[in-house]
Amino acid sequence: MSSNVGLSTPRGSGTSGYVQRNLSHLRPRDNAAPYPKDFDTIKHRQRQPDKEILEHDRKREVEVKVFELRDRLEDEDVDEDEIEEQTSALRRKLLAENSPDKTSARGLKSHQVHELAKAKIEESEKLRKALGISSDYEEGSHWRKQEERLREANLERERE
Repeated sequence: MSSNVGLSTPRGSGTSGYVQRNLSHLRPRDNAAPYPKDFDTIKHRQRQPDKEILEHDRKREVEVKVFELRDRLEDEDVDEDEIEEQTSALRRKLLAENSPDKTSARGLKSHQVHELAKAKIEESEKLRKALGISSDYEEGSHWRKQEERLREANLERERE
């Protein structure tokens, strides 16, 4: 045995005496955390959707429908020129009506992260407008203003 590890002799132990290191052992990490400990200073940031991914998914949905039409027309033995004409007409129609402005969280799957983020931003914006909250509103600013008023009132009392 090397390095004084394991059995002094494997005789009678029912093992080969081979020693493996414990791969399931979790070593303690360093004390420096990769995130700040002060949760009051952390502000919530809405995840911004990637416009290119949204556009790609929109075009992909259109192409799936176009391919389904092409497949059905080929099964019906339609002329190739007629197929091209119908598929390009359908593609133009779907691209025109599938504008990227429309987003609804209904019907979206959990893996459609960018679509969900865009829908959430639109929903938050709609709610902000409905409640009359300004776009430059900072969370907790009301309490700061109230604290400043209290300090000013206390200072005025002390002066008197």
